[in-house]
Amino acid sequence: MRRTSVFAILLTAALAAGSAAAQSPRPVAGLPSPPALSVSSFVLMEQETGTILASLEPDLRVEPASITKIMSAYAVFEALAAGETSLDEEAVISEEAWRMQGSRTFLDLNSRVSVENLLLGMIVQSGNDASVALAEHLAGAEEDFAVLMNSIAQRLGMSGTNFENSTGWPGENHYTTALDTAILTRAMVRDYPTLYGMHALREFTWNDIRQPNRNSLLNRDATVDGVKTGHTESAGYCLVASAVRDGMRLIAVVMGAASESQRSQDALRLLSYGFRYFETRTLLEAGADFGSARVWKGEDTVVGLTVEDDVIMTLPKRASDGMETRVTVNEPLIAPLEAGRPVGRVALIRDGETLAELPLVPERAVPSGGLWQRTRDAVLLWFE
Repeated sequence: MRRTSVFAILLTAALAAGSAAAQSPRPVAGLPSPPALSVSSFVLMEQETGTILASLEPDLRVEPASITKIMSAYAVFEALAAGETSLDEEAVISEEAWRMQGSRTFLDLNSRVSVENLLLGMIVQSGNDASVALAEHLAGAEEDFAVLMNSIAQRLGMSGTNFENSTGWPGENHYTTALDTAILTRAMVRDYPTLYGMHALREFTWNDIRQPNRNSLLNRDATVDGVKTGHTESAGYCLVASAVRDGMRLIAVVMGAASESQRSQDALRLLSYGFRYFETRTLLEAGADFGSARVWKGEDTVVGLTVEDDVIMTLPKRASDGMETRVTVNEPLIAPLEAGRPVGRVALIRDGETLAELPLVPERAVPSGGLWQRTRDAVLLWFE
């Protein structure tokens, strides 16, 4: 059995056609419009299914500022998972890392700092010096680490992104999109849920300097557990926020806000909109019983029918009320039948509209019968 998320298809597609990771549903009567935000772009995504619940210019290339550090962290998490480094392994702080401007962890030149503390400095304090130190430790040079970041971006389907550095320092070819940032954040939560927990820490102290997490939503909303802020004069104020309520996680990406308070308020408005009007539900479970069908020319004359996947959808609340299941069997079923090989379709339908379809399969394999069974059924089929 597999657990497969199926994208909702009930709201207006807010994204350009062809955005593979950004399925959006068609309109539902009575559903309020998403918040109107005065930002350059935003995306609200549901974690389990990847459904986009609201967006503005999701594919617009923007400067990510320190939002870049989400990818830097993902790359380090990947190296940890692969055994290429460890949390207690120490990195030597180079002069290049030590001289970094902007937000800093205040690392001492030539000191040795563990990967864990560098991650905390980068994630909680947004330390540019910690980011460069990690990049150099894993790849030898920051520009080589950027190559690694871009290869990960390509693998995740972040088609509108290119990184030049690990910090988010402005660069002519350093850019991303709100959609790509949501895709990356979703991947981090999915792939490294334990390490992702670092993003929920409200403060970190290094070198006797205590610095709070710049994500003020961690103090305003107990359901928020990340993710990252960013700001430069050219990028404006950016924020990626994620929260879990009633078992559903949402990711809000806000780019180009006018102030620190606005980015926080806008992200909170997006999260509140999503949680108020949407829900993620398992509409169909793998292994569900869909009756049985006659099998011809097989060792058995009847086989049970089922599905191998869950159908998980993010829909407007109560949109699944009155949903019906329609089963189509490709008759006649003639042995041999392979377990898992489709013999029909199961459709979920609401108000005459198909919300999802998935293959109907035999619950077990049915081998060919003996010569007598095959001959007998061949004759009987003439009269069907």
